[in-house]
Amino acid sequence: MSALFVLIILHGVLVACAYSAHNNLTPRKTVEYEDNHAITFKEKGIWNYSTMLIREDLGLLMLGAREAVYALDINDISVAKSKVLWKVTEEKQQECISKGKHPDIDCHNYIRMLHQMNDSVMYVCGTNAFNPTCDYITYGDGQLKLEEKQEEGRGKCPFDPFQRSSSVMIDQELYSATSYNFLGSEPVILRNSPVSLRTVIKSSWLNEPNFIYMDVVPESENSPEGDDDKIYMFFNENAIEYDFYSKLLVSRVAKVCKGDMGGQRTLQRKWTSFLKARLDCSVPEPSLPYIIQDVFHARHKKWRNSIFYAIFTSQSSTTDQTSAICAYNVTDISEVFSRGKFKTPVTVETSDVKWVTYSGEIPVPRPGDCINNAARSLGIERSLDLPDKTLQFIRDRPLMDDAVRPITGKPLLVNRGPSLTRLVVDHVTALDGQSYPVMFIGTENGYLQKAVNYDGEMHVIEEVKLFQNAEPVDVLRLHQSQLYAGSASGVVQMPSSNCSRYISCLDCVLARDPYCAWDPTAQRCSRLPSLPNDADGHLIQSLKDADATRCPITVTTEPNIRNLVLGNNIRLLCRPDSNLAQVSWNFTGKQLLSSDRKYTIYSDGILIYNALTADAGRYTCTSVEWVKGRPYTQTLAIYDLQEKSIVDVTEKIQITSGIVLESYTTSSGLQELEGKPSRPETQTGEGKWVVMQVALAVLSVMMGCLLIWNLYMGHISPFMCFGRQSSKTPRNCTERGYVCTVGTEHDSLDGKPQTVRLRLASNSDVEATNFHRNAPNGNVPMDTQIFKYITDESEI
Repeated sequence: MSALFVLIILHGVLVACAYSAHNNLTPRKTVEYEDNHAITFKEKGIWNYSTMLIREDLGLLMLGAREAVYALDINDISVAKSKVLWKVTEEKQQECISKGKHPDIDCHNYIRMLHQMNDSVMYVCGTNAFNPTCDYITYGDGQLKLEEKQEEGRGKCPFDPFQRSSSVMIDQELYSATSYNFLGSEPVILRNSPVSLRTVIKSSWLNEPNFIYMDVVPESENSPEGDDDKIYMFFNENAIEYDFYSKLLVSRVAKVCKGDMGGQRTLQRKWTSFLKARLDCSVPEPSLPYIIQDVFHARHKKWRNSIFYAIFTSQSSTTDQTSAICAYNVTDISEVFSRGKFKTPVTVETSDVKWVTYSGEIPVPRPGDCINNAARSLGIERSLDLPDKTLQFIRDRPLMDDAVRPITGKPLLVNRGPSLTRLVVDHVTALDGQSYPVMFIGTENGYLQKAVNYDGEMHVIEEVKLFQNAEPVDVLRLHQSQLYAGSASGVVQMPSSNCSRYISCLDCVLARDPYCAWDPTAQRCSRLPSLPNDADGHLIQSLKDADATRCPITVTTEPNIRNLVLGNNIRLLCRPDSNLAQVSWNFTGKQLLSSDRKYTIYSDGILIYNALTADAGRYTCTSVEWVKGRPYTQTLAIYDLQEKSIVDVTEKIQITSGIVLESYTTSSGLQELEGKPSRPETQTGEGKWVVMQVALAVLSVMMGCLLIWNLYMGHISPFMCFGRQSSKTPRNCTERGYVCTVGTEHDSLDGKPQTVRLRLASNSDVEATNFHRNAPNGNVPMDTQIFKYITDESEI
């Protein structure tokens, strides 16, 4: 245990001294789900869209889900050209349930493997209710067809639909890494061919592994050593080389040779070329080894320039999850296997097995090597000819002492936040003629990040929310500048870059997107062609330096005039182009601070509470974005708040007897220019007093009118009030500036309605409406006098 801690601390100190951590990398731009303009596909009742096969020759994206395989149009995945269902039989489902598995989760057929065998036939495997099964599928005349030639899927496809596995089809031979039994306790790396090979069932070979990825590297091409092609496998497993108090996971890369045929007596029908080594992806701070989660093979015409990019996550149980991305050169991996030292188990006094560096004699041919010119010179033409000494060595010592280091010696990216789940990489030729690897990274909360490393500086260009719900990205593919992402609920297609998101020259250049450049002639951010040629130099792009000084001077921002109503809360919008920009607000030349209880400054605006006369004036929103030590300032918005007098808001009061009363009251309390909810608890006493005054005035008018009406109708004795007055005499009542005048009532003997004129005024002469009293003998039941308040001014 002490040796492990010393190793961890030493790594942490060395890396911390070498460079500063790039923690909390903030994407420069965030695109929400509503604005991603992505093409989606999902079908009701179908889940777990986690397997993809790109058939460029057919123009199809083959998609495997739970109990279904789809053929989607590769240019528009919303178009499903065909589908086949592959459901579990009732018998298999009952067997699955009887073994203790969940009927609605485990006991279905999850498509976990899709491979092309030739132009017309594909190989498909599914979990089939914990009974893995494979079959053949064809596409012709626009239709998919399941051939129903089912084969045993044990060792090819996992039993558990949620267990990681990997596979690759090479020359119609399937290489797979998964579990060989129902319990998942027998891991295997298998080749299904006329000469089938598999790994040895020993913890020194595979110790509870979690398989992540596998692919072939054509190392026989232009090889002066006459080497063989190799299949590389990436996985994590419990470490056997460390004495730790509990299980410690480590990341591995392993390899086998394509031409391996097993041994003659030792390692019969077993791999004779299996070797594994630890993958190192050290972060600055001391920590447990990071665990590999996904790998992308960036192939190159010259295989020696091929690179494996890998995502790692911490295995520490902390709420602040850390992820890292490291890149490995194929030649560095091959060098560790062909020239590195081996580890060997030794028994100590306590009968524990320790793994130490092997210092003895290494047999010839070298254990684990493919059959090459050196072996052929010894008369060894195939693995069956290898001597037992070499085979026994590899059987007992498959682990290398040296670890594989990343190309840069450190991670390309270290990020705290939601875990990174999937990764693809596109190499883009920019305007300067250089090729830059652009990484597209899926996250556990359904975002896709686009990042690029410029001479050791990691820059996250943007993040796009792919799915409406926060669900992990389970599969990610890249084909001809189109990205395809799958999750439990559906699939999304989107271009690798959408330059139209950059709305100005400054925004376009500071995005530092290798796909995009600003075109001053067209006044837009345009996508570069695959082979950019800007002979006259009119396009503007600056990736490493982020120099936007060539951008034309922006047009002066015109002020927006807004009305300010006393006592209201006012919100002014201002959205910066970049998450990296710092926004500041100025009012009449003075910077506003959130510490002032008068204001709250948000990421997209400012809220002014309880507007007063002193708050009228000019508000300016400015952003400053620092890039490579240079500040770039933009004026984003200007608002002129102009005080507006208290507006009389007309209200209507309706009585079911036919009486309509129109009055005017003052508005107060809230002015939301942009629809932000008010916070009345923050209003001052002055604002509340205005509201109270208006309410009391309206109530007084209504009570006065009601009293007059009841006196007139005789419901209240006049002696109960201020003395009986003739009903023929006009009466005036004054309450808080409101004058209520009731006109003379004229008796009608011809049966026509009797008319009374009521007049209300508030500081100005406002005509009231006539109302009619239709009730016979002037008796209107009080329970029918219902008042209706009209709050919509459009009804006045």
